[in-house]
Amino acid sequence: MAARKFSWGATSEKSAEPSARGLLGKLGQRQPSASPAATSKDALLLLQNFEESGRGWFWSTDAEGRITYLSESVCQRLGKSCDELTGKDFVELFLKPDSSEDRQRTLPWVLMRQSKFDDLALQASETEDEIWWAVSGRPYHNANGEFAGYRGSGTDITEQRRASKDNDRLATYDALTGLLNRHRMAKLLESTLSAFQLQKRACAIMLIDLDRFKQVNDTLGHPAGDALLKQVAERLIKVVGDREKVSRLGGDEFQIILQDQDDRGELGDMADKIIRSLSHPYSIDGSRCIIGASVGIAVSPFDGQSSEDLIRNADLALYAAKGGGRGRFRFYSSDLLQAAEDRRVLEEDLRDAISRDEIWLAYQPIVNAQTNIVTGFEALMRWNHPERGNISPALFIPIAEEANMIGELGEWALRKACEEAATWPGVMKVAVNVSPIQFAKDTLPKLVREALSVSGLAPGRLELEITESVFLQDSDDTDNMFQRLKDIGVRLALDDFGTGYSSLGYLKTAPFDKIKIDQSFVRGATEPGSRNGAIISAIVALANALGMETTAEGIESLDQLDLIRDLHVSHVQGYVYSQPVANDVLLERCEAGEWEITPAGPAVQRSDRQSMYRKIGAIHEDHYYNVVLRNLSVSGALIEGIEDVPLGTRFVLDFGDGQLAISTVVRSMGPQQGLEFEERLVNDGNGGLCTSRRVSPYMMAAAGMPIKNLPPGYYDENEEPVRKKGLPAFNTVGDWKAA
Repeated sequence: MAARKFSWGATSEKSAEPSARGLLGKLGQRQPSASPAATSKDALLLLQNFEESGRGWFWSTDAEGRITYLSESVCQRLGKSCDELTGKDFVELFLKPDSSEDRQRTLPWVLMRQSKFDDLALQASETEDEIWWAVSGRPYHNANGEFAGYRGSGTDITEQRRASKDNDRLATYDALTGLLNRHRMAKLLESTLSAFQLQKRACAIMLIDLDRFKQVNDTLGHPAGDALLKQVAERLIKVVGDREKVSRLGGDEFQIILQDQDDRGELGDMADKIIRSLSHPYSIDGSRCIIGASVGIAVSPFDGQSSEDLIRNADLALYAAKGGGRGRFRFYSSDLLQAAEDRRVLEEDLRDAISRDEIWLAYQPIVNAQTNIVTGFEALMRWNHPERGNISPALFIPIAEEANMIGELGEWALRKACEEAATWPGVMKVAVNVSPIQFAKDTLPKLVREALSVSGLAPGRLELEITESVFLQDSDDTDNMFQRLKDIGVRLALDDFGTGYSSLGYLKTAPFDKIKIDQSFVRGATEPGSRNGAIISAIVALANALGMETTAEGIESLDQLDLIRDLHVSHVQGYVYSQPVANDVLLERCEAGEWEITPAGPAVQRSDRQSMYRKIGAIHEDHYYNVVLRNLSVSGALIEGIEDVPLGTRFVLDFGDGQLAISTVVRSMGPQQGLEFEERLVNDGNGGLCTSRRVSPYMMAAAGMPIKNLPPGYYDENEEPVRKKGLPAFNTVGDWKAA
């Protein structure tokens, strides 16, 4: 009879919970006096069995919300006795809801309304472990129809919440590194740019690609690669300072978003820190490995309005950074699209350059710092393009590396250098660069022997310059290659010391004859407060202790040379003695058997000046003039195209892409004017210079200056800035006329 009355049907665990809830609701109602006593007894036994099963629990309160009943299982989960909890406010069992939650779904709200509620997700308070319950309740009334309190039930949903949280995290975060994933970063960038466009705020993104990561995967295995990526993620977080700004896009690619950041000086500094941090050695399961990183940077609104444009342009900048030699950063600029096409054409031309005799070697003297006598030469590859003239090695060497041509070019350079050095008088040495790709080939010793044999050059006159990047991993193969080369009798030089991985450990075993001190330590060494001199001194002491010579590269001024001599560096290489010369010039200078060079150059180090021929704008008051930029440094520029400008005249130079530099005329030489910048330029990551900040395109468009990357509607494309025709000349400041 009872079973038919309550319609419980099959008593499976799955159906027990809703049936219990329904029964509880019936118990909250006034029962007819004629109901059999057995029915209530059976119902209570069923409820007790349900409680003891652990699948749910029950609660009740009085009209003031104080607990009058709570299942024993809940009291135990909360670490309290039922007596302690009886009389306590029911809402105090749970944490207050997050402020973002719907107010109408909070427990205090529904209790205040005295309305029924089902499956309200609540988190337990004052517990060590995170506990979640789905709580339901029904109001009940006394015999007079007055509200008397609540009766309800609850079920544990902790595991379901965890699973849901894990699923949400998988959809938002990278499972390996814990960083934001590509999907989450894309949404964050989209929403940020949308809001910032209305507010006219800047947002920068960095794309980071790991260099030589594939070698780690190939040599140590994918588990080691995964462990390395986790360490990379932690280093990025440490540099950026905020985990929620860093994402892993997949593979070995990462992205950083930096809101309200457009200072390229600060962005460049951060990119440098990232590259240095990621280039430090890693320890993976007892193995030491070294990778590098390249960074591409784009800033909205200057480099794109939409997320698609910004990412595309940052990717172009990253490609340019990797093409520029890796281990560097690059800002996006509007000429990168054309540069990418030029690069493709140059790659095609480079494949035939050797067969067409377009590649040749120049030799830069290496001079004894005390005697000024040349002791050897470094062979430097040059490319004389039939149409474009001399192509910088900084441009074509990375192309050769990416196109797998560096091995062919390196082999040619080694054979050619040995051939020409064999004709030099005396015992002057020739230094030839060996790329990490060449060094890794087992055939390198055979190639060296053949080049020496064919040319007749004595092995002791050949010096192989090897960069620190050959120490990607501690390997018996590396030590074996060193030994095989030394067995031939050639000399080994460690090139660019201090710029790469700089572990003193490998100097104890690698049989180097010379350490070459990179020019980055020389530059700035004579400036007040610089610690570069102390670093150079330490390198020299280390080399002397290990019986090695030292060569300082990039010496250009007499004060730098004096410092290098005072620090007892044994050899010098740089423009203070000579630029690289062709082989026929070398033979002419060494005709007497040796070449002594008197150092010459500026007395003190000055900011590097880059010679160029580039059209820019010069703005004075309401006049805009087309001028030619002849050279550029961090502190000033030389322009050509305005006649007889009085000293002290102020110009704003327009370099394009929103780069405006305030400057003052400090030298006036007819049509050429020397300008000093009010704010120093910064490194653009590619050996060039750029302004630290750019003027917002919104502001420039409002002033009537066309900005290429702004979409139609932001300015009148037919409108031109105010400018005068012809070559202007000064009579008095502010009085311009056509010449």
